[in-house]
Amino acid sequence: MNLSLIISILLNCLRLAVAAIDDDCPTLANGDSLSQTQLIDRLTHGCRYDRLERPVTYTEAGTRLPVDVYMRAYIYFMQNLEAHDLQFKIFALLQMRYLDPRLNFRHVSPKRLQPILGEQQLRDSLWLPHIFLANERDSSILGTTEKDILTSVSPDGTVIVSTRIKATLYCWLNLKKFPFDEQHCSTVLESWMYNTSELVLHWEQKRPITYDPALHLTEFLLQRSWSNETVINADLSDLRHGAFAGNYSSLSFTVHLTRVVGFYLMDYFLPSILIVAISWVSFWLQADQAPPRITLGTSTMLTFITLASAQGKTLPKVSYIKVSEVWFLGCTIFIFGSMVEFAFVNSIWRRKHNVPIRKLNSRHILKSTLSPHLMRRRSHARSLSFSGTGRQTDSSSLGGNPPFNNYLTVNLPISTITEGQEMAPRTAPNRKNSLHMLSSTNRKLDVTFVESALGATVTTAAAPVAAATSMELPDFSSCNNLLGEEFSHEEQIASTGWTTLTPQEIAIWIDSRARFIFPIAFLVFNLFFWTFVYCI
Repeated sequence: MNLSLIISILLNCLRLAVAAIDDDCPTLANGDSLSQTQLIDRLTHGCRYDRLERPVTYTEAGTRLPVDVYMRAYIYFMQNLEAHDLQFKIFALLQMRYLDPRLNFRHVSPKRLQPILGEQQLRDSLWLPHIFLANERDSSILGTTEKDILTSVSPDGTVIVSTRIKATLYCWLNLKKFPFDEQHCSTVLESWMYNTSELVLHWEQKRPITYDPALHLTEFLLQRSWSNETVINADLSDLRHGAFAGNYSSLSFTVHLTRVVGFYLMDYFLPSILIVAISWVSFWLQADQAPPRITLGTSTMLTFITLASAQGKTLPKVSYIKVSEVWFLGCTIFIFGSMVEFAFVNSIWRRKHNVPIRKLNSRHILKSTLSPHLMRRRSHARSLSFSGTGRQTDSSSLGGNPPFNNYLTVNLPISTITEGQEMAPRTAPNRKNSLHMLSSTNRKLDVTFVESALGATVTTAAAPVAAATSMELPDFSSCNNLLGEEFSHEEQIASTGWTTLTPQEIAIWIDSRARFIFPIAFLVFNLFFWTFVYCI
């Protein structure tokens, strides 16, 4: 009696416990009659579903398998690269797909063939893999009143979660060939919590990365893109996965961008070429016109520096040399060179002495111009050696520049002149006889000081019999003497081996050569520059 009573009490307690369990874990019977919300609530009830635990599947041998997550990205919009911040922005739809057997309702609700759709509320009730952007600076989910999240649960338990995001991503730019550069910027997705033994990321087999057909960039052209799957080995020195070491699955897709140079050609390169060409206008101005040439040189230099500095403000301060800096340096050298050329010809123009020239070519003219005092001393010594006598040094010129005097020293036959005898005036010989006289006798022009003189009247004076006669002539640098009117520089060189050029003639000659040398050198610089840009 007592035993039967005890058994009945135990059975009643068991029935009560079963009834309590049934109340805590709702049944999945008659799933076709349930709404989507009721079905999802029962499938994700705590007695059947744990949001903190990932889906678990096993092989036939009982080995635990990792969860395979498949990703796809659709790019709505991509903002231009910000070179000074080394970043770019994208607006994209990220979609991930994985299988969760705990959400399989095909046997529970066989008549329900369509997936269950929901938004953020449905997503919050499911287990989701934690995927993060490894190279992000900032990211957020788009949406106004509700976040743009779409969640789908298929009858076989396949979960698809789509999210519209805005992300600012880091991209290391190689600006060595700026603005003719090409950039490769990547978007990296990695697993945050689970290593490769628990979760593996894959790209979808068909079209993993797609772009909006209306996607256009103002400064770059999208050439191509590619995707990649890899494994990141994290250790204690790499804490981006928390403080857990291991191998983590990673996905990435890279875009190849080429910069459109039209803006830089029109706003930087063509204006800089025109500025350099304007600086050459000074070569057509006379060397003594200092105010216009100085104004032109400084204004072109300051204008170009302002143009280059405005362009360089948008770039980061990198340690290597960029192509744009090479162009800036080259143009600056040409503009500065035109100013140096003016200073050079202006200093020559203001000289007081003529310059002796052995030959009328660039080498001898520049050599004589750069070392005029040495050439004058050599020429003067040669003249004294032919005359056999020397001039006395002017005491007023000691410690300073020698006085500007013109001398003609000629070796003449010795003759005796009696006191009171007048010397018959000498007539100026013609050009042919003068050339013959200069070549047949041992007369020598002092080319340091004589520019043009021949056939002047000789003032007689008593001289020793054993010495050569030295005659001081008027200033032959004027254009009214006979040599300047009858002999060209070529004839003087042919007869005496030397000629003279005035400082003004040399300054004009240098300006005339600079009109061709500077443009040709700039063309050569452009040839090397553009060959490096497009061919190397």
